[in-house]
Amino acid sequence: MTRLKEQTMPHPLFGTRIIAAPMAGGTSTPGFVAAVHRAGGLGFLAAGYKTVPAMSEEMRAAREAGIRFGMNVFVPDPAQLHPSPEDVDRLEQYRLSLRGDADRYGVSLPLLRLDDDDHWQGKIDELLLHPVELVTFTFGLPESAVVAALRRAGSAVLATVTSRAEAELAADRGVDALVVQHSSAGAHSGAFLADRRPAGTPPSTAELVREVGAAVGLPLIAAGAVSDAAAVTSVLAAGAEAAQVGTVLLRTDESGARQLHKDALGAARFTETRLTRAFTGRYARALVNDFVRDHGDAPDGYPAIHHLTAPIRAAAAAAGDPERVNLWAGTGWRTARTGPVADAISGLLGG
Repeated sequence: MTRLKEQTMPHPLFGTRIIAAPMAGGTSTPGFVAAVHRAGGLGFLAAGYKTVPAMSEEMRAAREAGIRFGMNVFVPDPAQLHPSPEDVDRLEQYRLSLRGDADRYGVSLPLLRLDDDDHWQGKIDELLLHPVELVTFTFGLPESAVVAALRRAGSAVLATVTSRAEAELAADRGVDALVVQHSSAGAHSGAFLADRRPAGTPPSTAELVREVGAAVGLPLIAAGAVSDAAAVTSVLAAGAEAAQVGTVLLRTDESGARQLHKDALGAARFTETRLTRAFTGRYARALVNDFVRDHGDAPDGYPAIHHLTAPIRAAAAAAGDPERVNLWAGTGWRTARTGPVADAISGLLGG
């Protein structure tokens, strides 16, 4: 097989065919991103769930390592911060449904919290003051003025989209490129239209790339079920400039994922993945464990549900119980292997 990096030159915006997805919650550490860079890929830090100083410190560490990297930022949804009385009632009912889980670990459930925008403005200000090469957004689109300001500061701006309609809206905001995420991808979906449920069609990542590519004239990164060299070849042939991978790197030595999560990805007891709102109130693909099965009716409500379940997830992790933690995983999770990240990326490149 001809190695992908020996084929046509990658798009200058990315400089590689393999991009490590920004994985919030501690997985995408500066050390992990540096290892991806040394292996010939491009890694993204994840600003999600971090304070502005914590984000700034990770940017500093990456710069000191002398590597190329990008930063991913969650876009807040004003509707979630100001829910209707009916939505508040649904969230309160979901809170009540969590009592048994909380009692299992002897933790208290927090009161319903509706005020979290993940330090949005502070993070944008920091990225304008200390620009990075690439900034990606997920969960929605930044205003055109934010896109323009980041570009003036010297950053290339990318948006995560899950459909042709979202891609067209993103292009209208003036972004430089798109991350085209299929519903097979692990962790949170970037879908932001309708009820934020990722579309079930088209049936493959490559087909979604073709559909989006026919609608917008921007460089595309393909994400979702890219778990081996054949999948990389498929999305590149469909028109993507690069493939974004996440789950396949989760078990690597340099990944900052919890050992509990790494072990679960290799455990025979977990046999499927599912899109669920149980953990955070936003659709995300995870291994199906007891919590996913018990709370299949979780309402739309990010980040409120994220905060409600946080003490349960933390207690379960501390107890070494994989049945009530969010085990994010894409449909190709069985291909995730232990070992150096360089070996995983070499395999994706056909080496």
